[in-house]
Amino acid sequence: MILKAYELANWIEKPPDDPRERFFIRPTPDLPHLRESGAASIDLRLGTWFVTLPRTRFTHLDVLNELDPASADAARLAKTHYVPFHKKFYLHPKDFVLAVTLEWLRLPNKLAGYVVGRSSWGRRGLIIATAAGVHPGFTGCLTLELSNVGDVPIALVPGITICQVFFHQVESTSAKTDRSSFLGSRKPGVGTIKRDPVALRLAELPKP
Repeated sequence: MILKAYELANWIEKPPDDPRERFFIRPTPDLPHLRESGAASIDLRLGTWFVTLPRTRFTHLDVLNELDPASADAARLAKTHYVPFHKKFYLHPKDFVLAVTLEWLRLPNKLAGYVVGRSSWGRRGLIIATAAGVHPGFTGCLTLELSNVGDVPIALVPGITICQVFFHQVESTSAKTDRSSFLGSRKPGVGTIKRDPVALRLAELPKP
């Protein structure tokens, strides 16, 4: 069941005694406004860090080659940009950039979430995607994948509302937390692509 905004506000304002069940968002949202909004999500703002994959740096991305740390194309050739709050980052048509939320989150073990873009941005050609699920125990800023599918450049201003997160409770007694490679991150990252054991064995089969 998705939690209403007023329930999330209560969770933030009066955290449980158990440290594993405390829910933090920093900077803290306007809790009175959150209670009165009637919403079922919390808005998050755009941070100051962006990561691009410049076309001039490589001819293509070889996903399989990224399994070799010495030739991890995307991670090695990505370019990080810092944009102050009073500046703008221009996302041109057909371009793609990794961004990060201004807010830092810490989810308790019994809370999970998923991120969606705001329709007001989508109507302007900005598609906001992410690893949709935010696992229980996640700590850090959320990485967002932004694409301009429109015909004109879009000026992105750090600090502006960019996405919303829906939260729901998880029925679990496990003390384990999310062990993602992005745990605790404050900047966007390309990440790695892994092949499971079955895929590795298939790759070793002789060609017919």
